[in-house]
Amino acid sequence: MKIYLDCYPCFLRQALSASRRAGGGEHQQLAVLKKTMTILDRLDTGANPPEIARLVHNAVKQEISSTDPYREAKLESTKQALTLLPDIRQLISNSENPIDTAIRLAIAGNIMDLGVVENFGDLKQTIGRVLVQPFAIDHTHKLKEMISSADHLLYLGDNAGETVFDRALIETIDIPVVYGVRGFPVLNDATRRDAVEAGIDTVATILSNGSDAPGTIVELCSNQFAEVFRKAPVVIAKGQGNYESLSTAGSHVFCLLQVKCPVIAEDIGASVGSIVCRRSAVSSSG
Repeated sequence: MKIYLDCYPCFLRQALSASRRAGGGEHQQLAVLKKTMTILDRLDTGANPPEIARLVHNAVKQEISSTDPYREAKLESTKQALTLLPDIRQLISNSENPIDTAIRLAIAGNIMDLGVVENFGDLKQTIGRVLVQPFAIDHTHKLKEMISSADHLLYLGDNAGETVFDRALIETIDIPVVYGVRGFPVLNDATRRDAVEAGIDTVATILSNGSDAPGTIVELCSNQFAEVFRKAPVVIAKGQGNYESLSTAGSHVFCLLQVKCPVIAEDIGASVGSIVCRRSAVSSSG
């Protein structure tokens, strides 16, 4: 996905939020904002948003010497989601179409995105909405068809806490699953540590992508991850960051997300608040 003009103020907002979460003083927060403005001034408009966000959040870490500004927020998100896991499992087991319900619940968990808002609100209300909400883009039939003929699946996680919802979906999939996480902390995105805290290791093989971008930029990932991505017969890619980096990654990739900002809404062709299961396009350059 390309950079839109509305991404610029969002990067500044993220930089300030991350600086405050990292405990930076006002002079450090100002220094981060100035570095962010320099990054934006030198911006290659051919870059996608996760590439730029990676530079912005590295500036925060360097200025404030914080390796994981969102650590406490991630712990709290995971704790909150785990309290709902029994209810989530019950909703799936009581459903006439368990995998359909599990997909919707996984999308409901995508609300736990601190890169967009400071507080993602009431999870139970979100679950209730997403369970009955029509899809704005619905490629779930093809996703289920491809899962049924695949020998394994690559599942790309997004946010800590959301990982618990992913766990419930993985429990309904009867083929081996590799769960991809960020290689280093960025925003409230899940790393290996966050995935283990959500119990993902009990249902899938966790694989670090080796990158610190808040998305999946395969060129910046480890060789091991890139090979797993290339060979995966089907990929579930959760969240806006993965959509931003994989929207043209090929027809084996399915992006599951809630549309949470006007930029994504314009790019994907669905209104803010929509739920989406979208099969990726094939890049015109490749």
